[in-house]
Amino acid sequence: METNPIDILLVEDNPGDVFLITRMLEASSLQYTLHRVDNGKSATDFLRNLRSYEQAPFPQLILLDLNLPIMNGKEVLADIKTDQKLKHIPVIVLSTSNAPEDIEESYRLNADYYVTKPSSFHEFAGKAQDIQDFWLQWQGHN
Repeated sequence: METNPIDILLVEDNPGDVFLITRMLEASSLQYTLHRVDNGKSATDFLRNLRSYEQAPFPQLILLDLNLPIMNGKEVLADIKTDQKLKHIPVIVLSTSNAPEDIEESYRLNADYYVTKPSSFHEFAGKAQDIQDFWLQWQGHN
């Protein structure tokens, strides 16, 4: 199934995870442009076209790590989901944590989907399909 290219904002500070997530997306059939910031404050600036992000595109999907410098992922998620202009953007939390309290709090803060980061590329490939399925389902309901 063909989909229109989407702008994805990846909010991730770990270069190793950026590499794996990039490879994961490449393994999917999604057509996308990936934009990346490495801390929570830069994410909120990107989303509001502030500072060096004045020309940043409005993302259609956000992949958000929880453990970020300056402003953590939960703070970013709360900021996005309480902003009238941003709250409709689907946010997929990508975290190494599989702690029930982190998952529950992310959903309480209105995350649209929670994915525990796998430890190997092979496992990441399976998560790519999960993200693609989420996106196609999201598109079908909106």
